[in-house]
Amino acid sequence: MIQNVVMLLWLGLCAVQDMRQRQIANTLTLGVGLLALIYLLWTGSTWLGATRSDGGVALLLALALTLPGYALGRFGAGDVKLLAALGLASSTEYLLGSLIGAGIAMVAWALMHQWLSSSRVEGEAQVSTKQPFAPFVLTGFAASWFWIH
Repeated sequence: MIQNVVMLLWLGLCAVQDMRQRQIANTLTLGVGLLALIYLLWTGSTWLGATRSDGGVALLLALALTLPGYALGRFGAGDVKLLAALGLASSTEYLLGSLIGAGIAMVAWALMHQWLSSSRVEGEAQVSTKQPFAPFVLTGFAASWFWIH
């Protein structure tokens, strides 16, 4: 229980920084990833209690799903590191749930934004369409935690 709250706080910090600066500090991603790896090797389980092999699979899955997006310019390096750390600290179930929840939240956000912006005047200045990803991961993780428990 407390582990999930710590994960929510960490993802919340990452989300705030991603929204404000459009990047996530290495201390938040690599630092937590290193702590999660040390914890995994020391105790034999992830921070959220999954087996060592499940944590390793979640890490590999995070990299397999994000590195192609990074190569295509769809993900930032911080997003890749965030999901890799999430995989090491949680499980494949939480990682996939977080990604699925993030995807659903992104679609909902895009639809809401499109609906709200349809009433705008055409000549208004457009802001960047690239959305920070960490807030959606936070939403997906919270939904996964609710769903799993």
